[in-house]
Amino acid sequence: MEYKNSDSTILHVHALTILANLLISTSFTVGHAIAHAFEPGVLMLVRFAMAAIIMGVFVYWKYGFSWPGWQGMLRYTILGLMPVGFFWCQFESLRYTSALNTSALFTTVPGISAIIAAIFIGERLGWHRLLALGVGMIGALWVVFRGDPDRFLAFDLNYGDILFLLGCLCFGAYGVLVKHLHRGEPTAIMTFWVLVVATLSFFLIAAKDIASTDWVGASFEVYGWLFYLALVTTVISFFLFQYATPRIGPTRVQAYSYFMPGLVILTEWIIGYGLPPAMTLPGIALVLITSYFIQQGSKIVKS
Repeated sequence: MEYKNSDSTILHVHALTILANLLISTSFTVGHAIAHAFEPGVLMLVRFAMAAIIMGVFVYWKYGFSWPGWQGMLRYTILGLMPVGFFWCQFESLRYTSALNTSALFTTVPGISAIIAAIFIGERLGWHRLLALGVGMIGALWVVFRGDPDRFLAFDLNYGDILFLLGCLCFGAYGVLVKHLHRGEPTAIMTFWVLVVATLSFFLIAAKDIASTDWVGASFEVYGWLFYLALVTTVISFFLFQYATPRIGPTRVQAYSYFMPGLVILTEWIIGYGLPPAMTLPGIALVLITSYFIQQGSKIVKS
């Protein structure tokens, strides 16, 4: 489905995309805080089950319930498996690495998305924007390596970092697939069925751990943060991403993830975690500058 965008509409979509990234940025810090409460699959099962229920109530109230058909479910299954891979990798990786590392690695998503978009939907950015993507990726890795040139040149990633990079591959594909598989249905309906598929997938992943999980022993704070992740960083952010992607293209949407390290640093500073080493600041500056160049526009070329 093609959209004719006025300048005001485009600004509106960009503002919503920035908001979505702000919401997502909080999930790294929150996820790190509760990553050891349950197994990653169990955490994600609870999170997505809550999110699917919340979104289901909204969809039923606004549109009623209708079966999308097997062809529709195939599209939603393909879409749903991408966030399953991303979020499982996120929570598993947060057992071994920091929230700032994962947020910095998340900025590799625009480059991944651009490559996939060029192959599947003909999105062309031009050499200067492709160069900007590469520079942004270097800036992100500089943050991960804490501004240490020796670690940077040695590409010293830990297990959690590598695992999260696999998750970023899934998330990069997700943005492209949303545009490729969207058939004009309301964003809320697409979001609901994606959440249902993700919930069922995490049930299969977590099945072996459900019985042995200490549901009663977990603190009220853990469940409160899970509800926050379900409502704010899953339902609302998914809705905003899926609303924006068909309108301004997956690469421009994903390019805002370059703000993520700075947003995570801000979040952790506000809640008292302190600031990272000053040597990481050049990397953060690079990724912010990069996002500006990518947002100057991209072309969708239909074959």
